[in-house]
Amino acid sequence: MTHDSPTVGVNRTNPDRWKADIALSVDMYNTWFMEFAPSAYRETRVKVTADVEATLRTTENLTNVSVALLKDNPGVLPTLRMSTCPPIAVDRLVGLAGVSKNLVSAMETSKLPSRMKAISLESDLERIGTIIERMADPDIFVWLKREDRSATETEVHRAATIVADRLCGAVANPIIRNAQEKRQLASIASWLEAHGYKRTVDGTRYDAMPPGTFSFRTNVPVKLEGGLITINIPVDAVVMPHASGQGEMPLLIEAKSAGDFTNVNKRRKEEAVKMAQLRSNYGAGIRFILFLCGYFDTGYLGYEAAEGIDWVWEHRIDELAKFGL
Repeated sequence: MTHDSPTVGVNRTNPDRWKADIALSVDMYNTWFMEFAPSAYRETRVKVTADVEATLRTTENLTNVSVALLKDNPGVLPTLRMSTCPPIAVDRLVGLAGVSKNLVSAMETSKLPSRMKAISLESDLERIGTIIERMADPDIFVWLKREDRSATETEVHRAATIVADRLCGAVANPIIRNAQEKRQLASIASWLEAHGYKRTVDGTRYDAMPPGTFSFRTNVPVKLEGGLITINIPVDAVVMPHASGQGEMPLLIEAKSAGDFTNVNKRRKEEAVKMAQLRSNYGAGIRFILFLCGYFDTGYLGYEAAEGIDWVWEHRIDELAKFGL
């Protein structure tokens, strides 16, 4: 079996089909979004709600945001920021509390700065705790309005759900993107398995894959700056065609989805940079394609085509076969 040469295209050289494909791709994405995105969001919200409830327990339902608590559990800070009225952004908290931005940024990733002096750390954490307690939203945490009673289980759960909604709202796009990526990789896996491919053991190198196998999220190393630096390019799907010969490179597939036209044109250079790095290391014959679903307009497609990057639309997934699979 012969593979398409880099100069022969499947979709990039057929611009007369682009507009029709864009419409079909948008329809496919919207159908998925309406049907499955709410459940992906809800599943995440259930988990986040449980995490918020745990944070409330450790803070005695926001009545004791202590230095010791913040030291032991720096990762609770995003929850605490979403528990105030109004919710406090990272930079706003830094300004309000008069604390180190490095500290707040580290806590957002569940860490504490390793080089911060103990006395400064204690002082800054105390200031953060004071701001959170002072600005805790009394309409959510209704028990804070009255000192003569503690929170009921129902009130805590209701408050945790509201805070979880705020947290999920702040990361809604990543939640949807992750769910869509899982679905796209599952589609690729189903198609490959139906055509006799088997998934390799996790960790198998891209250049050690037997013919007729595939892997997900595999690193492909490239050398930069004249070979002085080596970096790994993560590739969503790597497939070694059945008819591959000794030393042949696999087909590299990048799964891309988008829920609007704006973001794709902001990020369209990412694939071009990957392609340039791969070509400089593995030659012009390297085969790197996109697997598209969603909002990819003619501007995006034209840019990628000009870079020599081809693609398969998910609504025509059988065109994977045209790339030698």
